[in-house]
Amino acid sequence: MAKVEEKEIDLLAPDLIYPEAGKILWKKQRLRELTRPEVEEITGAILSLPLKIEAQKSLLPLAVDMAIAYGMTVYDALYLSLAKVYETPLITAGRRLADALAKTDLRDSVIWLGSYR
Repeated sequence: MAKVEEKEIDLLAPDLIYPEAGKILWKKQRLRELTRPEVEEITGAILSLPLKIEAQKSLLPLAVDMAIAYGMTVYDALYLSLAKVYETPLITAGRRLADALAKTDLRDSVIWLGSYR
């Protein structure tokens, strides 16, 4: 986060990030993996991130093409298409996505969060 605070990098996301995050938090609370106060704290932290949000509508044509071409979900392709539009790599916590794309011509377009420095 230091690089974000120092304006060295920008955080980009399609607008679907908020309902996706909400769904995950809801599910974790339902499974009793998180308490309600923890969900509220995490929700606040997500909302305080300095994200530059892009409407998924503008990304959809490229995302559908990428999903079909590379066998990924449209959800994943929306994040990747945003990175492509801004000519920056996608940094993802999705190890399977990063590993799958490492075997394609998109290998330089995705970085697994666990290996990011």
